[in-house]
Amino acid sequence: MKDEAPPSTPAPPSSAPAAGNTQGGLSGRAAVVFSLFMSCAAAFILCGYEMFRSTANTLFMTGYGKGSLPLVMGLVPVGVTLALYVYGRLISWLGPRRTLRFTTLGAVLTLLFCYLGVRAGIKPLRGVLFVFKESYVVLLIEQLWSFINSRLSKEWARRLNGPICGVAGLGAIAGGELLYRLSASWGTLHMLPLAAVVTLPGLLLAEAAYRRFGEPRGDSKPHGTAGYLGLDLFRQQRILLVLLGLVICAQLIAALGEQIFLRTLTEELPQPDRQNAYSGRFYALVNAVAMLGQFVLSPLALRFLPLPALHVIIPCIHIAAFAYFLLGPSLARAQLAYLLFKSIDYSLFRAAKELLYVPLSFDVRYRAKEVIDVLGYRFSKGAASLSIWACQTAGVILPNPALASLCIFGAVLWLALVVPLSRIREVRTP
Repeated sequence: MKDEAPPSTPAPPSSAPAAGNTQGGLSGRAAVVFSLFMSCAAAFILCGYEMFRSTANTLFMTGYGKGSLPLVMGLVPVGVTLALYVYGRLISWLGPRRTLRFTTLGAVLTLLFCYLGVRAGIKPLRGVLFVFKESYVVLLIEQLWSFINSRLSKEWARRLNGPICGVAGLGAIAGGELLYRLSASWGTLHMLPLAAVVTLPGLLLAEAAYRRFGEPRGDSKPHGTAGYLGLDLFRQQRILLVLLGLVICAQLIAALGEQIFLRTLTEELPQPDRQNAYSGRFYALVNAVAMLGQFVLSPLALRFLPLPALHVIIPCIHIAAFAYFLLGPSLARAQLAYLLFKSIDYSLFRAAKELLYVPLSFDVRYRAKEVIDVLGYRFSKGAASLSIWACQTAGVILPNPALASLCIFGAVLWLALVVPLSRIREVRTP
């Protein structure tokens, strides 16, 4: 495959700006074709991830037991931070295209290496797999989104971000179905090389998009850890702190909302078989509602409603849903609150959040974004889950109404962050 031009030679065609994205990004048929390439690339990566995620969980639990989960979860932020630092160096040395190539092939080789190691009886590799699954997929997916945000015009991003999420989600559904059908007959361990193989077409599609639509170029050569990770940008651009705050609030609600749903499910349906059946139907409903949001709600909302208004509406929905649960705690109301959060998070929130990155600089989209959407997500989710575990270990069991109140508190903080969002001046690349 022909490689990109050296940094001194402008590679992108005239339809794709060379540095930061602007309002003159891809539109019309070119935008649709580009989005099809990238959404299908994300679908293959998510398909492989869905096969890998449950496999890694199962292998770790059978090797170490559930009592070791808090320890390995505590190692996840360490693994994510290391992966981000390596990524920051690579993006400076190699550029976006080669970095995606390197990280994707690195992920595939890691899966194959761990498969051979676990098969040979090297037990610690089960822990490596558990930590690795929490870092690699978000890093790969966020690189795809960085490329999308660098190429689509803001107008066409409004139209296409929802369907991009939807097509990518189809890959995740396919991965879960493949795992369901093949695990018993092929064996859990053998899902690892299959997940690796499924991931490769995602790289090929992304490579095709880079070859056809050009590679974004960075204007800076950062030095030091802060520069490689884009940490210095957080002092310069207030919008990045807002985005980090949104992620933290969302993950707080995600962790607590899941606890409320699982607890209520256990209380009202104590039989394990009924719990499993109910849970399976619930997550099928989540995917169906998310698909509706991705293909219908998000394109319409992003096209006809102001972006700041959408960011205000989303936390208001969560405040109303968990307040409704507080008025009469029940499984149906817990399911509704968690269903709304998950389906909106997968569709409207993701699509609306990505639009905030479109007019920003290369370093924001390829460095600070990864810190927010990789490290921010994993740290926030892990901290919330470990806090619940610490309370339970100390003998402090927070009842569901208390957890719902914390969800409302998180949504109120979310709302406080997005209300002034419209007054934050967009920082564009010169």
